[in-house]
Amino acid sequence: MKARSLLSGLFIAAATALSAVAVPTTAAATEPTGVEPFIVGGHDATQTYSFMASLQSYWGSHSCGGSLIEPNWVVTAKHCGQPAQVRVGTTNRTSGGSVARVAQRIAHPSIDLALLRLSSSVRQEPIQIAQNSGSVGTSTRIIGWGQTCAPRGGCGAPVTLQELDTSIVSDRSCRGINGAAEICTNNPDGNKGACYGDSGGPQVKRVNGTWQLIGATSRSGNGDPTCATGPSIYVDVSYFADWIDRNTR
Repeated sequence: MKARSLLSGLFIAAATALSAVAVPTTAAATEPTGVEPFIVGGHDATQTYSFMASLQSYWGSHSCGGSLIEPNWVVTAKHCGQPAQVRVGTTNRTSGGSVARVAQRIAHPSIDLALLRLSSSVRQEPIQIAQNSGSVGTSTRIIGWGQTCAPRGGCGAPVTLQELDTSIVSDRSCRGINGAAEICTNNPDGNKGACYGDSGGPQVKRVNGTWQLIGATSRSGNGDPTCATGPSIYVDVSYFADWIDRNTR
């Protein structure tokens, strides 16, 4: 499904080095947790993304990001485990949007991807999954409430949603990437990118003026626990569209 050749590694090692900042919920993850990145070098969101989800504890503590793909389904990273609830459709992780409990989690058997079924549908508009992620050089955007400073544990999750414009780079730039199933995403200026707390959150691209989903933050592409020192690896959500469709019917 990709039109190209070719944040668990750092985000799964860095995923073992994105969910480490997560506040535990009553439902334990079945996989080891790890780095949950935040966006370093980004800026406050310039719009409200109706599909943006914050994975949270019962008390509203943010752990990971996610994307609303159906009124009652969210796609995220497998290493994020099962949160108690999600808040969807706001730029403030503590207020606004809709809050829904998580009723079920379906983990992909071989990749850092999971689906969360919500106990009730929300009113926000889901994002469409792109037909393909795109070729090297495709302009993309990453969004999240991840850590905004590079050193691990150097700062907490921001209240205001962050965004950063990025692009797809060659798989050769990411260590341990899984070919067509994952996306290697650049770190602009060598010091910007996903960080702890961004795990599971969306990578999107513009298609005919509308945002479409292509990726879910997984891990670092260079194994460095300091964020944004190299490109990041995202699970290619477009590549797994059929698996998602089968499990959300």
